[in-house]
Amino acid sequence: MIHTLKNDKLTITVADHGAELKSMTGADGTEYLFDGNPKWWKYTSPVLFPIVGKLVNGKYRAEGKEYDLPGHGFARTSDFECVREGKDEIDFRLNWSEETLKVYPYKFSLEISYILKDNTVDVVWLVKNLDDKPIYFSIGAHPALKCPIVEGENFDDCYLSFNNAEKSARILLLPSGPLSRDRVPTLDGTTLNLNYELFKGDALVFDDLKSDEVTICSKKSSKKITVQAKDFPYWGIWTPDKGGAPFLCIEPWHGHADFANFTGDITQKDGINKLDVGKSFDTHYTFIVGE
Repeated sequence: MIHTLKNDKLTITVADHGAELKSMTGADGTEYLFDGNPKWWKYTSPVLFPIVGKLVNGKYRAEGKEYDLPGHGFARTSDFECVREGKDEIDFRLNWSEETLKVYPYKFSLEISYILKDNTVDVVWLVKNLDDKPIYFSIGAHPALKCPIVEGENFDDCYLSFNNAEKSARILLLPSGPLSRDRVPTLDGTTLNLNYELFKGDALVFDDLKSDEVTICSKKSSKKITVQAKDFPYWGIWTPDKGGAPFLCIEPWHGHADFANFTGDITQKDGINKLDVGKSFDTHYTFIVGE
C-alpha cells in the first residue's frame, strides 16, 4: 500500500514495503526523488538494516554461528506495518519474527517515521532491543535523489555543496563490496563537481566529514535538495558505476560494510552499534527542499 502526506510545499508518498519513501514532489510539480526505474536501480530510498553495505562473502558470525545476509540487510525487502497515519506524520514498524531470527539472531523492533513540515521531510528511526541480551546492528539511509533535478540538464552540470570545508579521502571499496584499507584524496573545500567518472570505483565512502549537510546544486538553475544528518559518523555518495543514471544517492550511515580482512564476530565489527537489554536507539535525518 502507498500512503501520501501533503502540505502547501511538498507531497510525499511512502510504501508499506520497506517503509520506503517513493516520491517527494514540490508544489510546482518538481520531483526530487528517483522513480525506481530498474534499468538503473529498483529502489528509491531503502532503509539499510541490520547491516549497511556488504559482508565478506555475504556472511557474518554471531554467538558461535554463521549467518548469510545480503548487502544492506532485510529491512528494505520487508513489509512494515503502518501503525499511525496523521495529517503530517506517518509511522511504520517492523518487528522480529521467526523468519528474521533465521538470518539475524536478535529480537528487535524497527520504527520508521516520516514527518512533513514546511519544505522539509524528517526521517526518524527508532531501534528497540526486545531481546534478553544485547543486540548488534547498523542502520543507514540510501535515498536516490534526482540529479539533475531539472529536466534537460546533465549530471555534470551539478555539484555537491558541503556546509563545512572538507579535506577528506574516500575509503576505497573492493569490486566484491567490502571496504579496503586504501584511501584516495577526494574532497578539498566546500564543493565537489559531479561526473560519472568519480564513481568508477563504486561509492564514495567517508568516515571523517565535518559537514552535516550535503546539498545537490546546479550550475544552471536554482533547484536544490539538502540531506541534513547530524551525528552520523559515516557517509556514502553513490550512483551506478556504469554511468548515465539520473540520480545520486547521499547516504548518512551508522555503520558500514565489512573491511575485506574482517573475520571476527559481529560484536567486533567496525562501526557496529550495541544496544543493551531494554534500551533503544533513535536518530533522524532531514530532506530540505529549496530553490
